[in-house]
Formats: sequence, C-alpha cells, structure tokens
Amino acid sequence: MRPLGTWAPLSDFDNSATMRIYRSNLLSGLPELLSSRLFAGSAPYTLVPDQALFSVGDLGNGCYRLKEGLLKIVISSPQGEARIISILGPGAIVGELSMIDRLPRSASVIAVTDSALQFVSRERFDEFAKDHPEIREYLLQTLASRLRDADEALAAATFLTVKGRVARALLELAEFVGEDNKEGQIILNHKISQSDLAAMAGVARENVSRTLSEWQRRNLVVRTSNYYCLNDQAALKREMDFDS
Repeated sequence: MRPLGTWAPLSDFDNSATMRIYRSNLLSGLPELLSSRLFAGSAPYTLVPDQALFSVGDLGNGCYRLKEGLLKIVISSPQGEARIISILGPGAIVGELSMIDRLPRSASVIAVTDSALQFVSRERFDEFAKDHPEIREYLLQTLASRLRDADEALAAATFLTVKGRVARALLELAEFVGEDNKEGQIILNHKISQSDLAAMAGVARENVSRTLSEWQRRNLVVRTSNYYCLNDQAALKREMDFDS
C-alpha cells in the first residue's frame, strides 16, 4: 500500500473525463533537504473538512506544503458542474503553478479531512529559486510526468467502460486510504458516497449504483456505513480490461 496520500458529494453529472490521483506534484519531488529549507520558518495553516484553501481565480500569492490530511483539487464548468481532478496527500505542495506562471489560481483546493499546511509567499519562493537553480530541473522532470499522467487519464476516459472507470477510481483510492486487514481485503478508511465515486470516475451516479450493486452480489465489494471494503482487487482490475 502507498502511504496515505479526494471527497465531498458533488452534483450528479455525466462526464467523460476520469480523475487522476496524484501523490506528488511539481515541487513534491524536491529532496527533503531542499523542501525543508524552502519551508523553514513558514507560516502554519490549518483547514477543517470542506474548507477551501483557495478558489479558482484567486491571486496566486504563495504556495503550501501539506503536512497532514487530504485535499481535493476541483474545477467547475461555466454551468457550475464540479469535477474532482486529483487528490493530494502529505508531502504535496499546493499552488505551485502560480509561482511559475504568475497567473491566478487555475482550480479550487478543498480539505477532505482536517489538514495542516505550511505557507510560503511568492517573494520567499522567488528568492529561494535564485539560490537553488536545481529546482528548475525538478520542475521539468515533474512536468513531463504530468503529461504522461494526462495521457493515461485520457486513454482511460476514451477506452474504459463505465465499470472500468468505477473500478479504476476504487483501486486508485485504495492506494491512498486503503488498509489491508491481513485477510486479503482492503478497507477504504474514508466515507465515500455514490456521488463521490461518480465524480471521481466521470460517470453518472445511477451507473455507479448499478455497478456497485452487481459487485456486491458478486462479493467483490462490500459497503457498510459508507465505508467500502474491496474483497477482490484482482477481479476489479479485470473489470478494467474487458467490456461488460
């Protein structure tokens, strides 16, 4: 399992895109020494569940490092439809794009759980980058990784069936909030609604409901009090390989 690494219910809608969970982002690949120096003496910042760190269009006046908790990155259409595009966990650096292009925030970031962060201003970031030009190398490497992730997400949106998309969302979620109970089952330690899963997978909630009902009959997935348990990861992976 990966270390703990996305969701509040969203309105139901049909969307061909699929969510991508990111454990790291542009600056999260920095060596710990550099990251610690960048955020040395930074201001602490805390969030409660559903509280926004910032919203799309806000001034990009600095970036944050997530020490504890989970954040979701959300974009919205002009019609107000919201879409979760990624999940960030401890170690992620949030808002770094505005440090590079100096444009307003391109997405909203909202806390999923209680979260603790550190804040660094744009001025501090610029000064640090001048003294540590190796940051640019990490930016190039991670931008390339993001392009590959985008290609993978596009392929999933284009070729996976509805069941495949739901399976993909559950399996990626398991990598971040899943706990192995030592009996071959993975318990997702985060309450997830069907609307959440629909937003993650990019399908209508009704399709999620039908898919989960079938998987529960087949004992692939069990749900208790909004907590999911994955009984057969191999079978879920096969759902991503075959039309159904």
